[in-house]
Amino acid sequence: MNQNPTQNQNQQPSDGGKHDDDAALTDFLASLMDYTPTIPDELVEHYLAKSGFQCPDVRLIRLVAVATQKFVSEVATDALQQCKARQASVVKDKRDKQQKDKRLILTMEDLSRALREHGVNVKHQEYFADSPSTGMDPATREE
Repeated sequence: MNQNPTQNQNQQPSDGGKHDDDAALTDFLASLMDYTPTIPDELVEHYLAKSGFQCPDVRLIRLVAVATQKFVSEVATDALQQCKARQASVVKDKRDKQQKDKRLILTMEDLSRALREHGVNVKHQEYFADSPSTGMDPATREE
């Protein structure tokens, strides 16, 4: 059985794809030096240091900032969709009443649902104002 030499070349893995990926990554990292992310480098460095990560490379700091910005943007968009869906269901329930105020009100529940979709579980904190003994003298509070 004779095989065509060009068929053997097509069947062998080529290193050209790896070289293209490396070049694209190098170009992307170089472009981060000219990009100013929404989240300041100092803030990213602070939280990375707080978690025990030290890195002198500004490109990596900016890469984390861009990834964080994308995550926050996706969560905000999902929370907006949750808010619109919630308010649309309220309007359907009250069809007789005209909705003059078209403002969207984002609630903690909307944000919690959006974060849950991204794998982050948020528990609501008990607020001091929600406590029945708020504003009372400590000596008169019931225990």
